[in-house]
Amino acid sequence: MTTTTAPVTLDDVRAAAARIEGVAHRTPVLRSRTLDALVGAEVFLKCENHQRVGAFKFRGAYHAASRLTPERLSRGIAAYSSGNHAQAVALAARELGTTAVIVMPEDAPPSKRAATEGYGAEIVAYDRYTGDRVAVAEALAADRGLTLIPPYEHPDVIAGQGTAALELVEETGDLDALVAPVGGGGLIAGSATVVKGLHPATQVIGVEPEAGDDTRRSLAAGRRVTVPVPRTIADGQALTTPGELTFSVNRRLLDGVVVVSDDEIREAMRFAFERLKTVLEPSGATPLAALLTGRIDALPRRVGVILSGGNVDAARFAELCGPPR
Repeated sequence: MTTTTAPVTLDDVRAAAARIEGVAHRTPVLRSRTLDALVGAEVFLKCENHQRVGAFKFRGAYHAASRLTPERLSRGIAAYSSGNHAQAVALAARELGTTAVIVMPEDAPPSKRAATEGYGAEIVAYDRYTGDRVAVAEALAADRGLTLIPPYEHPDVIAGQGTAALELVEETGDLDALVAPVGGGGLIAGSATVVKGLHPATQVIGVEPEAGDDTRRSLAAGRRVTVPVPRTIADGQALTTPGELTFSVNRRLLDGVVVVSDDEIREAMRFAFERLKTVLEPSGATPLAALLTGRIDALPRRVGVILSGGNVDAARFAELCGPPR
């Protein structure tokens, strides 16, 4: 998709920040001398694992839902998600006094499904390896008269996600680089809009799992590329194609995308737990893994990192981070 104007601007993100203030958490920024010494930089970790629903997704979901007209809101909301956006839309619907129906893969983490249902949403399951979640959700929304809030392909969602980076820069000042995970591309599109708008020299680096490097391949090809359904522990990044809208932003603003293996993600989760005293889900740990493995060449002095989420239950965390069997 070619755009003549940016679909999301810095002013849009600032407006989103004002709208979600007092509803979304202003999450902490974590520092670690140990981490700084290991990677040779000053690292500022934006802990979106402490956001409501345990992930950054609440920012965009609530912002988009809150901008619906009362009439559309009263009919209910639909969404599709492997877990974090599902929970975010479910909670946003509850906060705004409406209902939510969520299309989730059958193999979504049980803890994420349970949390989504706990917020009051109805779950419609599909097979991620044979089904088309977008088609299922669009048909369901049309049939029931619901408003579909996609996980990343919406300007209001992207603007909401960008508020995480806005808060980070407000606290730290200008950064030399920002590192964030890439799934559908909404978080990094909103984040890049912020940091490039405030300080154009800031590098913006995305991180994907090796098995799901659709954005990296798309940037290299200059067009959206589709990969096979990724089999990776980073379920929040197990997408096959970048979003059309998000890619139109990211191809313009990103300085690069690096990849990490599942084993490297596990090591980053373990490091965060043991040394930083914080719990990350696999997708939330990918940018930390990129730093710890030296994937980013010539890492600059001041680096912001968005730890996107921490939704992993105790049994799954132990399975992923415990000693090899």
